[in-house]
This record gives sequence, C-alpha cells and structure tokens, in this order.
Amino acid sequence: MTQPLVTILDDEPAIRTILSDALEEAGFRTLSFSRAAAFEAALKTHKPDVCLVDLGLPDTDGLTLVHKLALEQGAAVIIISGRAQVQDRVTGLELGADDYIIKPFDPAEVVARIRVRLRTPKAVAHPGQTARFNGWTASFDSYTLTDDAGVQTTFSHAEGEVLRLFLEAPKRLISRAQMQEMLGGAAGESFDRAMDVRISRLRTKLREDPKNPRLIKTIYGAGYIFLGDVNWA
Repeated sequence: MTQPLVTILDDEPAIRTILSDALEEAGFRTLSFSRAAAFEAALKTHKPDVCLVDLGLPDTDGLTLVHKLALEQGAAVIIISGRAQVQDRVTGLELGADDYIIKPFDPAEVVARIRVRLRTPKAVAHPGQTARFNGWTASFDSYTLTDDAGVQTTFSHAEGEVLRLFLEAPKRLISRAQMQEMLGGAAGESFDRAMDVRISRLRTKLREDPKNPRLIKTIYGAGYIFLGDVNWA
C-alpha cells in the first residue's frame, strides 16, 4: 500500500525539517514548501492525503489558502500556527480546516493528529464512495452533491466527514461527544463552533429550510439525527 503523502507549507526551514523528519520516521512521505506559489503548483501533479499549512506565509494569506484547499482538494487540511487566540482557531476551522495545531508543538502530537485524520471512522460500515438519499447523490471521491436535475454542488473535505458520518448512521442520534471521538480534534468551543458551521453549510447545500430542516435535525441538548433513507453504491 502506498504510504500517505503529507505536504508541509511553512516558511521556517527548521519547522519544515522537524516535521518532515518526524513524519518520515513514522512512515509517511513528505513534500515541503516555503512558498504558497510552489505548493499550489505541486498540487497539479501530486495528490496529498494531508496538507499542513502555516498561516504566516510571505506570499499569500494563509486563511484564504486554507479555504481554497478545503473546497478544491480532497486532502485533510491541518493548520500549524503561532496564532493561539481562540478566535483564530475558530476562524480556521470555520473556513474548512480539519484541525488546528499551535506552535510550539510536539512532533509526536502532529503525527498522532494526522493519523486521526486518516483513520477510518469507527462507524463506517459501507466501503462505497457514493450515497443516494432523498433526490440527492453524494460522491465522496469527487466531493460533490448532485440533485435529481443533475445540478452539482461541491463540499469540502471537512464538510464531507460530517456528511458521511450522518449517512453512515441514518435515523440514529449522534451526540457531540460521538462526533468529536469519530472526527478527531480537541473537544471544546472551537470544535463545537466548527461543527455548527459545517452542519449549517451542509443544510444550505441541501437546500434545507433553516427554520425547519427535513434531513439534518438538531436534537437540542443531545446532538443530531439524519432522517433520510440512504442507499450506498
């Protein structure tokens, strides 16, 4: 089996070296970049499994790049940044990042967080990449939602993780604690806020009535439940 590829985008040579050494020792392949331009050019010929992105880049806004990656790439996106404020973490997660690691960090923690992102969720029971439900088709290989008229809408890797979690367990209550355990990341305000945003975006893409959603229901004080009938292919 091919070793997972992790790309590292950070303008500090020492950080790139520390991360690449730790990841390669743990069995990952790595590609390192000091500039966003070179990183984006490499994405035309390489398909990473995880992108590690520093926010303090010299040639582009890191948050803008994170949002673009979340929408256009199938890779998980993990921010590694010296910005430690809660609002920075929340913003990064809202824009589509899967996780947020604060500098200085323990390389072993980074490796562990990446493994969490790549692991198969415990609830997965269907190996398929396509699910059909209530006039929609979700394709997890292309990260698209297609309605019965053939109109396509893309979703991010982070949104896809949440959608797949619902589609794997239709008509079953999923608590916040279960979501945190299955999707990884540290529990707390930033995780809860990120989940709220991702679910809100999924509802918008599924054209749900925000006041009375038909598919993704909030059970206040308990969690969420997906009410659609799902068929996997």
